Amino acid sequence: MDSALTTIGLPIALGIVMFGLGLSLTLDDFQRVARQPRAVAVALGCQLILMPLVCFGLVKLFDLPPLLAVGLMLLAASPGGTTANLFSHLFHGDVALNVTLTAVNSVIAVVTLPLITNFAIAHFDLGDSVHLPFVKVVEVFAIVLVPVAIGMVVCAKASGWAQRMDKPVRIASALIMTGLVLSILLDQRGNVADYLADVGVVAATFCAISLVTGYVVPRALGVPYDQAIASSMEVGVHNATIAIFVAVEILDSTEISVPAAVYSIFMFVFAALWGLVLTKWLARTAQPA
Repeated sequence: MDSALTTIGLPIALGIVMFGLGLSLTLDDFQRVARQPRAVAVALGCQLILMPLVCFGLVKLFDLPPLLAVGLMLLAASPGGTTANLFSHLFHGDVALNVTLTAVNSVIAVVTLPLITNFAIAHFDLGDSVHLPFVKVVEVFAIVLVPVAIGMVVCAKASGWAQRMDKPVRIASALIMTGLVLSILLDQRGNVADYLADVGVVAATFCAISLVTGYVVPRALGVPYDQAIASSMEVGVHNATIAIFVAVEILDSTEISVPAAVYSIFMFVFAALWGLVLTKWLARTAQPA
C-alpha cells in the first residue's frame, strides 16, 4: 500500500473516527455500566468471548489461508465502531447503550486484541513472519484514545457544537471507512478475486452470525428489545479502521487487512437488512422486558 496513505492518511483517518466517538461520549456513559450491568455484561460477553470463538471455528471450517485467518481474527477482536450507533439509532435501539459498549470495549481491547490476534498467529504458525507486541498495541490505543479524550472535552465544554458536528463526523467516518476499503482492494487488485473467493463467504457468514447472535443471546437472557438491538449492532458492526491500522502499521501486512476490508462491505449491507428485519418483523413479537 502507498506509504503516504499508511504513514499519514491512515493515522489521520483513525484520529477522525475516534474524535467522532469522543464527541458523543460523557463520563456518564462509563457510569451506565453500573446502572445496566446485565445488558452491558451480555453484550460484552458476546463481543469478547463468543464471537472470537465463532470466528475461530469458521476460519478452521472454511480452511482459510493463514494470513487471512489471522486478519479475520484480528477483526473479530476489534471493538465496535461508531457506525453501530448510527444503525442502532435508525432501527430504534438504545443508542446510549451503544455508546457505553463502544467506549468500554475500546479500552478493554487494549488487552484482548493482542491476546486473540497473537493466539491466531501462533496457531497458524506465523510467528516467524508476523508478531503483535503488546507494547505496540498499547501505544496504538494510547494514540487513538487521545482523540477520544479531546472529543470528550469538546463535548463537555461546547456541547452545542459537538451535537451539531455529530452527524457530519459520523458521515466522514463512513466515508473514511469506504476510502480505506477501496484503497486496500485497489492495492491488492491483482489478488482481489482470489481473496474474495477465499474470505468472502466466511466474512459474510461471520457478519450475519454476529448480528443475529448479538440480538438473540441478549433477548434469551432477558435484555429488553431496544437494548438487544443496540447489542446486535455493536457486536456485528466492528471498528474495522483499527483492524486495518494494526494490520498495516504494526503487522506490516496488507493481506492481513483484507478480511477487515471485505467484512466492511458486507457489514453495512447486512446491518441495514437485519435492522429492517428487527423493526418490521421481530418488533411485532417482541415484548417489553
